[in-house]
This record gives sequence, C-alpha cells and structure tokens, in this order.
Amino acid sequence: MISPIPFSTPTKATFATFPLPGVQPALMDDEGNELEGNNVKGNLCIKYPWPGMARTIWNDHQRYIETYYSAYPGKYFTGDAALRDAAGYYRITGRVDDVIIVSGHNLGTAPIENVINESSIVAESAIVGHPHEVKGNALYGYVTLKEDLSPERQEELKKEINDMISDQIGPIAKLSKIQFTSSLPKTRSGKIMRRILRKIAAGELNDLGDTSTLLNPECVEEIIENRL
Repeated sequence: MISPIPFSTPTKATFATFPLPGVQPALMDDEGNELEGNNVKGNLCIKYPWPGMARTIWNDHQRYIETYYSAYPGKYFTGDAALRDAAGYYRITGRVDDVIIVSGHNLGTAPIENVINESSIVAESAIVGHPHEVKGNALYGYVTLKEDLSPERQEELKKEINDMISDQIGPIAKLSKIQFTSSLPKTRSGKIMRRILRKIAAGELNDLGDTSTLLNPECVEEIIENRL
C-alpha cells in the first residue's frame, strides 16, 4: 500500500516511500487531529477504502469496528506509527501497541531494538515489558548474537548495550534484564512472537498457548530454561 513503483520511484533506505495510486494515508496525533504537511510523525491511518481491504471479522463485525475504526472514527487505523519526511516519504516506525510505560514514560520498543542491533555482534533483538514493583514495568531484552561469547564477555556486552541505549535514547530506556538467546520464537512468515516472550519475561509459563506451529518451537524451551 505504501511502496515504490519499480524503476520509477527513487528509493531511500528504511522508507516505504509513497502510497500506491488510490491509497490515501493520514498521520494522526493522539487527540485525533490529522497532521498536515511534511516532517511530521503520528499514527498511520487510511482515509478511504482500497482494493483488498478487510471488510469484517467472521461472526464478529463489532470487533472489526472496534479494532480498526474506534481510535479515529471514519478512518482505518493500521496500528502502526509512521513519519513523513521533508520529501513526503513515509517510514513505518513500529507498532503502536509495542509501547511500554516505564516510570510514566512511554517507550517504543522499535527504537531501542534499532540501537541494540547496531552492535556488530548482535544478530537481532526483541524488547518486552515485565512487571516491576517500583517502575510499574521494566524492559526485558532478548538478544541473539552472531557468535558465542564467554560469560565474561557477555557481561561486558550487556553493559555496552545499556550504554548505547542511554547515549542514544536516554537512561530511562536502559534494560533491566538482558537474556542472550540462540534464536527468537517466530511464525513461519518470520514474525517474532512477542506475546510468548512477554509471558516468559513475566513468569507466566503455564499460559504460552500452542507453540507447535512456530518456525522454531524448540527455542521456547531454551529461553524458558535460561530465563533471568
């Protein structure tokens, strides 16, 4: 829906570029106002219907309305946050529901993961929240490395990761726990199953749901065994 036209639209790293013909996106603020012009960021909505859009949820049309149309009446809310740069290019910055409130601060997980993934030794990462008796929530990081490290080097890397986060985002975004993993649980389409990671971080190990359909179900037991 927002994509470069091959051999026509100049591309830009990390940007989806322009909406395809007939698709009219809108960036909305938290008060329900559409953000006009460029160099703005907000919640991504679609103004009008488009070919192939979902029209209902089977046997539960009210849920469809509440999920996609209750946040911004009259507009389809994608659930994504996005920005529009000076040239009008769109960049999807992450899911709106991937926001964790830590000591009253709303922290998006995508920017934190981007900082972690800048490390040359990190393959990928996933941040989730877990209950904290003082902060309400704290950040739990699952980090997959490109190579095995000694326990001493792992402890050094944990400090390096938090130093990077503190420098680029702020001390409030530092991780309270960092667990190194051989892989992260994913669907067969490659999506990280954060729901499972959240439950493991919170210690809700008896309510993980069916993990047999994952691309790599064996990693779940490994993550549970090494849970911090």
